[in-house]
Amino acid sequence: MTAKLSVNLNAIAMLRNRRDLPWPSVVNFGRIALAAGAAGLTVHPRPDQRHVRFSDVPALRALIDTEFPDREFNIEGYPTEEFLQLVESNRADQVTLVPDDPAQATSDHGWDFLAHRERLGQVADRLRTAGIRVSMFADGDAPEAAIAAARAAGADRIELYTGPYGGCHDDPAAARVWIEKLGTTADAAARHGLGVNAGHDLTVANLPALATRVANLAEVSIGHALTADALEFGMAETVRRYRRALGETL
Repeated sequence: MTAKLSVNLNAIAMLRNRRDLPWPSVVNFGRIALAAGAAGLTVHPRPDQRHVRFSDVPALRALIDTEFPDREFNIEGYPTEEFLQLVESNRADQVTLVPDDPAQATSDHGWDFLAHRERLGQVADRLRTAGIRVSMFADGDAPEAAIAAARAAGADRIELYTGPYGGCHDDPAAARVWIEKLGTTADAAARHGLGVNAGHDLTVANLPALATRVANLAEVSIGHALTADALEFGMAETVRRYRRALGETL
C-alpha cells in the first residue's frame, strides 16, 4: 500500500495573514496541490485563526466539491463545540482530533487515551454519525494499551506524531530508533483494527524510511517542510517530489 499525501495549508495561510491582503491564496495553492496529484487537503483552524481562518474552510470544501470530488478534506483540531459544528457543516471527510491547548504554536503530543477515553468516545460517536472518518493524534511511541483505548473510544485511525523523528534530521542513528518506535506503534494499531496516518516534520528525505517500515501507512499530512520546499521548487513540483518519496510512480 502506498500512503496518500494530504497537503496541510496552514503555513500558506500564516503567510497570507501577515498582511491584510488576499494573497497568497489558500484556495489557489490548494488547487495547485490537488492538480499535481495530492490526495487531499488538511487544515487546522485554531480558535484565534492565526493560521487557517474559519472562512477558508467552506471555500476549500467548495474547491474539492466542484473541481476534485474524488479527493478528501481533512480538518484537524481540538474538539470544542465550535470546532465540531465547523467540521459538520463543512462535511469533512476526515477529522483528526488533537489534544492541543489553543495557545500552542503547533501540535506536539498525542492524546492520553486512557484519561480522555469517555470524551473522545462521545466526540467520535457524533462525528461517525455524521459520516466522518475519525482519526486521533497519538504519540509515536504510544504503548499498546493506549492504542487499544483509542480503538475503544471509536477511532477509525490514529495519526502518529512524527515530530521526534523529524527532529533527528541530523542524527541518523536516533532516526533509526524512532523509525522502529513508530513502526511498533503502527503494528499495534493494525492488531487493533486501526488505520494509520502520520504527520509532523516529515520531509522528502525522511519519508522513504517511514513508508518502508510502516507498511500499513494510509496517509501523511505535511505542511511546514512542503511549503518551504515549494518556495524553491514550486507547489506542483513539490507535491510530485513528496509523492515520489512515498513510493508513487508518476
